[in-house]
Amino acid sequence: MILIIDDDVAVRASLSLLLKQAGFATVQAANQPDALQAAAKHRPQLVLLDMNFSMETTGEDGLQLLQQLKQLYPIMPVILITGWGSINLAVEGIKAGAADFITKPWNNDYLLQAINTAIDLALPAREAATDKLTRKKLDELYDFSMIVGEDAGLLQVLRNVGQISATDASILIEGESGTGKELIAEAIHKNSHRSRAPFVKVNLGGISASLFESEMFGHRRGAFTDAKADRVGRFEMANKGTIFLDEIGELDLASQVKLLRVLQDRTYEVLGDSRSRNLDIRVICATNRDLREMVLEGKFREDLYYRINLITVRLPALRERPQDIPLLVQHFVNNLKRTYHKQELQVSAKALTWLKEQPLPGNIRELKNLVERTVLVSGKSLLGAEEFQNQLQGGLRKQEDKALPSVGAMTLDELEASMIKKSMAYYGNNVSKVAKALGVSRGSLYRRLEKFNIPYDAAE
Repeated sequence: MILIIDDDVAVRASLSLLLKQAGFATVQAANQPDALQAAAKHRPQLVLLDMNFSMETTGEDGLQLLQQLKQLYPIMPVILITGWGSINLAVEGIKAGAADFITKPWNNDYLLQAINTAIDLALPAREAATDKLTRKKLDELYDFSMIVGEDAGLLQVLRNVGQISATDASILIEGESGTGKELIAEAIHKNSHRSRAPFVKVNLGGISASLFESEMFGHRRGAFTDAKADRVGRFEMANKGTIFLDEIGELDLASQVKLLRVLQDRTYEVLGDSRSRNLDIRVICATNRDLREMVLEGKFREDLYYRINLITVRLPALRERPQDIPLLVQHFVNNLKRTYHKQELQVSAKALTWLKEQPLPGNIRELKNLVERTVLVSGKSLLGAEEFQNQLQGGLRKQEDKALPSVGAMTLDELEASMIKKSMAYYGNNVSKVAKALGVSRGSLYRRLEKFNIPYDAAE
């Protein structure tokens, strides 16, 4: 049973017909008293609430009723319906406990998708909280073959990932660089009903503002000066499947508005083609930045923030799960055995104990690189703690080879420009390697290269 609250009889009739065709029973209310009475009598699975269901158009009536409903029925999901110009109101509604918001005129398929997602997320967890969570139980329920680890915190994350995979909820994955955000996104896709459809990965940090529309929406030949042929955009590639938007925090404000439009309306236009196209996609975003802080600083749109994080998944850093380090090391070594045809490779117990005590700020990515570098450089079949120490300390020595200039000798900008120039020279102008070495995204590095007028190969 779904409760529809709207003062417009035509809107109520339209929504009721759509929902009945989708197999839902409905009940309608035109005002606040009727809505509260219907909610008490029918205890609906979900409420569709128009933000302006009276003569007033401020949205205050909708927010007030939402607060009453959430106070009386905290678990019952409420989806807000609002005009595009009232999205700020919808964001206030999300803060007050709404499950989602839909703009008018709505897309029928997307509305039904949002309803099913909200209802699924409101269902009790499959396993009781008292059940002992084990990796074996999770592997019986879901496909997490790409993810290594048995830490209790990681298992809780994986259980949540498994449960939300069956829905179409938008997901924000938070975590430090190297914690495996992309692997989690792939796991969500593999365990969803979209698993046979495309999984398209987009590194937003590597797309400049001027190329954003062309990359994401595609273009027609002749749409702009360099458009020599038609180009398929990433959204079209991902249609019916999942799109993974990595480094969402690197997106500039103008591009954020364009992205919000697509995620909200599920429609887009190819550059050079005025025909609107519909989208049916699952959206997963990831960031190693604090988006909440960026919202407060005015660097990230609040309405986009609430659109992309219906559910937030935070990945633990490797230092928070040191017991998983031996498992990861053994996993990497097994892969290297096959890659380099060294079946005799082993890691000593002393080495594993030493590795567990290291901070490894680069997380799993740093550990993987350290293991592979040690295998290649040492040439030994049995890797002891000394072999790993040499490689880790050798990396630190390289970073410390150049002494910092004396205080006042140069400005921060000059110091930053100098470091970037030296890194570009060291890595042969390979932007990807330089960005990784400096610990910034490709997009951030491109902006610094332009700021300091440092030449680079634009085709890289």
